[in-house]
Amino acid sequence: MFTGLVQALGRVAALEPVAGGARLRIDAAGLDLADVAIGDSIAVNGCCLTVTALDTVGFAADVSRETMDCTAGFAAGVRVNLEKALRAGDRLGGHMVTGHVDGVGEIVSIEPAGPSRVLVFRVPPALARYVARKGSVTVDGVSLTVNTAGCDTFAVNLIPHTLAMTGFGGLAAGARVNIEVDLIARYVERLLDGDLQESKQ
Repeated sequence: MFTGLVQALGRVAALEPVAGGARLRIDAAGLDLADVAIGDSIAVNGCCLTVTALDTVGFAADVSRETMDCTAGFAAGVRVNLEKALRAGDRLGGHMVTGHVDGVGEIVSIEPAGPSRVLVFRVPPALARYVARKGSVTVDGVSLTVNTAGCDTFAVNLIPHTLAMTGFGGLAAGARVNIEVDLIARYVERLLDGDLQESKQ
């Protein structure tokens, strides 16, 4: 479990194709790895990955073909948002994030709003239904508050701090991003599902 608060910016140092997926080498020099062990989870652009190797400047993780197909993917040299898994007792400053990417969105536009930036994203209609004004959504591992929501788009306002501390500062219109919708919305839908109600009778 994660919070969607990015702890450091990393970089994909290498992407090696392997049977059934790929092996990533992440340069995570800005992330404190002193308390990380092999087998721990780290969110990379919102995708929960298992650490398979560690060294002084980063870590390695294996990515399945399923994960590659369901996310915006990874490319050598690309900057990525990093967050270590939440520990019991940690502050939950963002919202509850699983690190299980629901789908891929696209940046439609980026417009200045004083020192901030307003970003509009387009998402598949199947995911847009879970995005609500003033609700939470995770984009590339970052917990964001939704300003406006349409049938297949939503907008957020990014303050200078968020732009500086995440990979958003280097993205442009057309960029593909990982989307994870609010976990609570998923469970509410399941509880209200007609088939589920009928099965209880």
